[in-house]
Amino acid sequence: MKIAVVCANGREGRLLVQEAVARGLDVTAIARGENKTVAEHRIQKDLFDLTAADLAGFDVVIDAFGAWTPETLPQHSTSLTHLCNLLSGKNTRLLVVGGAGSLYINPEHTAQVMDGADFPDMFKPLASNMGKALAELRTRNDVKWTYISPAGDFQADGPRTGKYLLGGEELLLNSKGQSSISYADYAIAMIDEAEKGQHIQQRISVVAE
Repeated sequence: MKIAVVCANGREGRLLVQEAVARGLDVTAIARGENKTVAEHRIQKDLFDLTAADLAGFDVVIDAFGAWTPETLPQHSTSLTHLCNLLSGKNTRLLVVGGAGSLYINPEHTAQVMDGADFPDMFKPLASNMGKALAELRTRNDVKWTYISPAGDFQADGPRTGKYLLGGEELLLNSKGQSSISYADYAIAMIDEAEKGQHIQQRISVVAE
């Protein structure tokens, strides 16, 4: 299996590459700077400069793009649209590192995590922009996409336990009533989905056991 990880030099991107390489998969790291991952193959290019030819031949493309500043937050939508356009009508699957703010907190799916009174104001712009990107992704019937939301507490330096629970559109809690997962365990879930491909054109979610 051939996998490309876009924005591979980021914290989650590097772990995704590491997890895939450890499983013996053929991994290409795509980043605009020099390769900081364990991947032997690389494409040094900005995401917005990628072409359909760059992504040809991959079974799976993982989008690990992230933007954090007010002026770059809209790029969550524009970057995903660009990748979708490149993969339109192709058999290549697109897996997206998503956000938790757009997960629903009621069975009717009328309220989201970011709507809650205790959701930090500082994260609302990020959550709303990522939610907008997901809403746009849902319209792309021409792309074999899967959007994976992490738990509410997405821990960059959390331990790799090798265990996680798989959920759907609603915020998932573990047996301790918690919603958390480490970047490392999220990477396991993502590469599991890359290998199995069981949730095409669906949003799924993961939480640590």
